[in-house]
Amino acid sequence: QVQLVESGGGLVQAGGSLRLSCAASGRTFNLYTMAWFRQAPGKEREFVAAIGRSADNTYYADSVKGRFIISRDNAKDTLYLEMNTLKPDDTAIYFCAAGIFGIATTREEYGFWGQGTQVTVSS
Repeated sequence: QVQLVESGGGLVQAGGSLRLSCAASGRTFNLYTMAWFRQAPGKEREFVAAIGRSADNTYYADSVKGRFIISRDNAKDTLYLEMNTLKPDDTAIYFCAAGIFGIATTREEYGFWGQGTQVTVSS
């Protein structure tokens, strides 16, 4: 198993930036495809971005493409999400997730989840 802990959330004004981190422990980090999901109040948890085991491929939801960058440092067992040009619609709890399959956009493909970190974007 792998344990995941997110950090870096907070309150930011629209147009600002935040960088989220997800520290992994347990099994070897580079065995897992990693992803970020988010859940806004009253809404379903939705896919944000994913990255392959060796960071050779990435995939983004249309809503964040061009604004967010997912990356990973396998030497540090850490996943990142650089969020730029933030909008109030980006307000949500952000979760990192690990899966043993390839890049996927559905929750069911990821078996391990962190507790989440709150991101609030004010207008």
